[in-house]
Amino acid sequence: MIAVIGDIHGCYYTLIELFNKIKVKYQNIPLYCVGDMVDRGNHSFEVMKFVISEGIKFTPGNHDYMFLYFFKDPTSIFARSWVFNGSETTLESYESHEDDVFKHIEVIKNAPLFFDTSDCLITHAGISKQYEKFLPGDFKSNHKLVTEAIIRDFKNDFGVLWARGDLLDIGKLQVVGHTKQQEIILDEKANAVYIDTGACVGNKLSAVIIHENQITDVLEAKTNLNDII
Repeated sequence: MIAVIGDIHGCYYTLIELFNKIKVKYQNIPLYCVGDMVDRGNHSFEVMKFVISEGIKFTPGNHDYMFLYFFKDPTSIFARSWVFNGSETTLESYESHEDDVFKHIEVIKNAPLFFDTSDCLITHAGISKQYEKFLPGDFKSNHKLVTEAIIRDFKNDFGVLWARGDLLDIGKLQVVGHTKQQEIILDEKANAVYIDTGACVGNKLSAVIIHENQITDVLEAKTNLNDII
């Protein structure tokens, strides 16, 4: 059994509330996040510091990679895209913490693009249905083919950092963020659950409790206005 938190996007105070709710109800449960810790909200530094200090495992989102590439490869498309995708609040949150910028982006750089656990597969944006064209028919019994595709195609617009549209049923539950929803959405056809519920736009931060490919509980915290105003 694990807990998976949706896109945090700099909403530190909202994260603290949700984290405490999880810990009260499930004291020793492993915690994961689908990425996009930074941008949009006001407290990207504090979010990254907390995620690291609490040992929350995460798959980087496209916003985390834009942050990373801005400093590591400033001529890349990731870096150039960041200028138009919420970089201002992240840079402001690190103004008094310049020594931590490269520590945090190294953590992002070293984080895996997916977690293939016994309970579910966790990525930021999910395995696109486009892979149906490329993967052999037995891929559901050979997840090595899926994980190789994740690593190979992460920069593409249908890769696990950027995918939109329908996801592929890979034979186990996918837990993803990236695409904002008002509520957690279970796509039964794709066997995928979308858990980005728009904390950074004033809605809420959500988490799902997963046990052996089943959603057993949902916890949430309304957006704390200190995170976005």
